[in-house]
Amino acid sequence: DLDRIRGQRSDTIMVVHVPADSSGIQVMSIMRDNWVTIPGYGEHKINAALAFGGVPLTVQTVESLIGVRIDHVAIVDFSGFTMLTNALGGVTVDNAVPFTRDRTTYAAGPITLYGPQALGFVRERYSFVDGDYQRVRNQQAFIKGVITKMLSKDTLTNPGRIANVVASISPYVTVDSGMDVGYLANLGFRLRGLRSEDITFFTSPTLGTGTSEDGQSIVLPDWDGLAQVAEAFRTDTVAQYAATH
Repeated sequence: DLDRIRGQRSDTIMVVHVPADSSGIQVMSIMRDNWVTIPGYGEHKINAALAFGGVPLTVQTVESLIGVRIDHVAIVDFSGFTMLTNALGGVTVDNAVPFTRDRTTYAAGPITLYGPQALGFVRERYSFVDGDYQRVRNQQAFIKGVITKMLSKDTLTNPGRIANVVASISPYVTVDSGMDVGYLANLGFRLRGLRSEDITFFTSPTLGTGTSEDGQSIVLPDWDGLAQVAEAFRTDTVAQYAATH
């Protein structure tokens, strides 16, 4: 139940945009340490919104950044994340920066991840020179792998298989009431012509890192850049924005 989720900070925040013509998918990452105003609570890292007011406050905070209403919400916790990855039969990613975490080596290039390996891949940041920035890029690579697998030709040309895929991962994902199997199956069928290159990722613009007045390490939002992002969402031109950023 989404209404009962609170008291914990969100580790990853992504906004998925499907344009009206279903010509592609754009995914915008919002770094969890972005220093923003959370309605009713003042300035905090954006991931604190979930702890303060659950999903509704998180949605309200993100909506204030992108300037449009968020239609649906999906959340997966860490234990569900590993099961979701296994339910998909593993997820293949193109790993840009090799690293080792918890005695597991993640080689450069295409690698297939399962369960705890996948969780380690999307959570690691200390192995990288730019820390959380590479972590976000790895999360994007993983989500692209998930979407690519779900949007494979063999799946999208078979409505029954779409329903089976959705049903297999649904126990591990908490969604709002309107995001049911029928809705997702219909969305998948709408996107049946997509290829992996039609999925574009970008990160909400920032000005780098800094320190808050109380000594926290934070990410500084680029408010001028975010105004451009909001305009792109309002005018359904996110694809064009993502292609140039």
